[in-house]
Order: sequence, then C-alpha cells, then structure tokens
Amino acid sequence: MRLALALLLAMSAALPAAAQNAATAWATSWAASVQGPYPAGNPSAQPDQRFAFPEPARGARDQTLRLVLRPSLWSREMRLRFSNALGTQPLVLDGVHVGLQLGGAALVPGSNQPVRFGGRAAITIPPGESAWSDAVALPFVPEAEAGQMQGRKLAVSLHVAGESGPMTWHAKALQTSYATPPGAGSLGHDEGEAGFPFSTTSWFFLDAIDMRATAGTPVVLCFGDSITDGTASTLNGDDRWPDVLARRLFARHGNRVAVVNAGIGGNQVAGPAEYAPQKPAPGGPSASQRLERDVLSLSGITTVIWLEGINDFSRNGNASVETVQAAMREAVGRMRAGLPGLRVIGATLTSALGNEGQAHGFREQDEKRRALNAFIREGGLFDGVIDFDAATLDPSTGGLRAEMVPDSTIGGPGDRLHPNRAGYLAMGHAIDLSAILPGLR
Repeated sequence: MRLALALLLAMSAALPAAAQNAATAWATSWAASVQGPYPAGNPSAQPDQRFAFPEPARGARDQTLRLVLRPSLWSREMRLRFSNALGTQPLVLDGVHVGLQLGGAALVPGSNQPVRFGGRAAITIPPGESAWSDAVALPFVPEAEAGQMQGRKLAVSLHVAGESGPMTWHAKALQTSYATPPGAGSLGHDEGEAGFPFSTTSWFFLDAIDMRATAGTPVVLCFGDSITDGTASTLNGDDRWPDVLARRLFARHGNRVAVVNAGIGGNQVAGPAEYAPQKPAPGGPSASQRLERDVLSLSGITTVIWLEGINDFSRNGNASVETVQAAMREAVGRMRAGLPGLRVIGATLTSALGNEGQAHGFREQDEKRRALNAFIREGGLFDGVIDFDAATLDPSTGGLRAEMVPDSTIGGPGDRLHPNRAGYLAMGHAIDLSAILPGLR
C-alpha cells in the first residue's frame, strides 16, 4: 500500500513538469549566417586582426574568443550552435562558457556558465558540419519575467584547442567581441577582461542560439544582404532595421516574439554559381545555397522577411531580372515546402543610384531594381510586401533621401547604397506588424 501510494505521489509530482515540457520548444533567439573562410568577407570598422590571427590559414591557435551578442528572446534555458561549415580540418572546441556581459570583455560576476556537448566539455566538429550544445541553464535570468533581460548581451567564450585552420565566421557583426593572444590557452572560465586584449567586429564559429520558449513562439527571420546585415548603422548600437523591428514587437508583445538576422554583406539571390572554402566570395554563398543552413534548419521560424537583389544587379553580379525572379521563386518554394505554414514577406529594394563605387549606382542597375520591385509588389509570390523603397526614396533624385546617406558607423559622407541609422529607423517603422504576425494578439 505504501509503495503504491509513493508511486502515485511520484507520478502526480511529475505531471506538471511533463505538461510544461510538452508546452515548450526551442526558438531561435539569435543567428549569424556564416561565410568564409576568414578573411573572405565584408567586415565593418574592423580593428587590425594581425595580432589575434597572425596567419589566417592556420586560424585561431590555442586561444579563447569571447563573442558578444544580444538575444532577441530570453528564457532560463538555452543552447548554442557552433559551425565549421567553411573549415577544411576538424575544429576542436573546449572550455566553452556563456555569461552576461558587464562591459568590454568583463562578465557580471557569478553569471558565467559552462557549456557541455553530450555531457562532455569538448567537441570535435568535422569540416562542413555544425553541432548543438547541450541545454544550458541561465540562473541569472529572472524566473518571474525573462523579458526584464531585453537589451542585455551575452558573452560566449570558446577555446580553440590546437589550430582551427581556416575559420568559419560572420564578417559584419557590427558588435565588438574579444580574443586572447594565440597560445594563451583556455580562459573562458575567467570572468575578467585582462586576458582578452584584442578586439574584433566579427563573430567566429558561433552561428545560432536557441531559447526554451512556449511552443509556437513566433520567430521572424530577416534574410538578405548588407542592408539587412546593417552596413552603415552604428557600431554596437543595435540599430539595423531588424533591431528596430524587434524593439517594436517587444513593445507590443513583450518577451513573446524573436527576430533574428540572417543577412550577409555582399550576398546575392542567384550568385555566385559556386562557393567553397577553396573558392570563397566576399558576399558568402548565394541565398539558395545557404537556405538549408540559415533558414530551414533553424528552430521555430514562422515568418521570413526577404530583402535582396541589389548585388545581383551590380557589375559583380550582372544577373538579369528574370534570373533573380526565378531564383526567388525556387527559394520561396523550398522554404514553404520545408516549413509548412511559413509566411514569406517580400521587401522592395532600396535605391543605389548615385553610389560612388565601381560596382553600384549606374542607371541599368536601377532599372533592374525597379523591375524586381514591381515583381515583388505585384507578382503574387509573397504573402505580403514591405515597401522599403518608398520609405527611403527621394523622388526628386531617385536615390536615398539625403539624411539617410552619411555613414553612421565610422562617419564620413556615406556611399548612397547603404542607408544609415536614420534610414534603418525609417525602414523598421515602415513594417506593418500585423501583416508579419497576423494571428498574434
């Protein structure tokens, strides 16, 4: 009788936990689409990397990287994905920790948590592969209201054991992270900053973070090129247009929606035809080539906003409008097949007319841009349209509005291709929130 009663009580106690687990799922809270290998890419405001990575072919060497990032959704449990997608040799990581940034490379005392992989402190990731960590508890997140953490930044520390070889990275983080000197060993456990003298405005190896959330939590993925990645926005200011969108959604819905950025500076819809560690391009693999890694394999994606095509029409891309339209149709079809119920929102391309560089700003490019915009608005491919062109265009010149041109990252006149902070703010506020998440109240 006592045994039966004990079993009944144990089963009763387990029911709430089981019900809770059944009602939760992983949701992507942060992402950084990978490219490479380093240094192939388009970083912004990058410090001299010679001291951190003296020989790019050898990569990181027995050193610790402390990567700083801002989740868009918070909970008390997370997991991390590490990528060796563009590596050419096995990547060995150990001493991985995650803590709350205090400032610079320093962490809030007591916040640093060890990260495990199948219960072990180290993992070997083969070339071309990625790996998820075990779940990590975050005791510093308030149990009652995780949304109180909105705007705070995590610091993910990882030790590269031996030599990494060519490094998979995301060039344009527009966020300062930190590194020890080569040969410094494993310092991820150290919550201080003295061991991290070098800085970088790129992210290495880490490409996604999930938070444990209520099942069905909406995740909006912003897919595109440098204008989604945030070129000419404020360094460490978190004022790309996806950031503006995330803050607007948080103001309306609280800690119930995630917005993640899958932009790569220089990216194209249809090109390049080939992309590999031995044949990289600064803009990363084409949208079609990276679709599985950067959209379909991420957790809980419910809406994709796609802004891309201006680089296809540059002198580097030289694509026809028909080629880009066909590639868009194929990619949207794959997204909908892979993620049933997904909403795919098309965004019109902003103007590059008057760009000072060799590759952009010429009349033929603008004619193609306007033709693609007509397709996005009227072609029936997308579930909705965001008119970024209308939000940023100066009708008198055909280019960006004058106040949206000066560079917000490093100062200077701007390039008339990338909107600045004022431009991204206008773009973020041009989005109809009910159109991207029509069922959320």
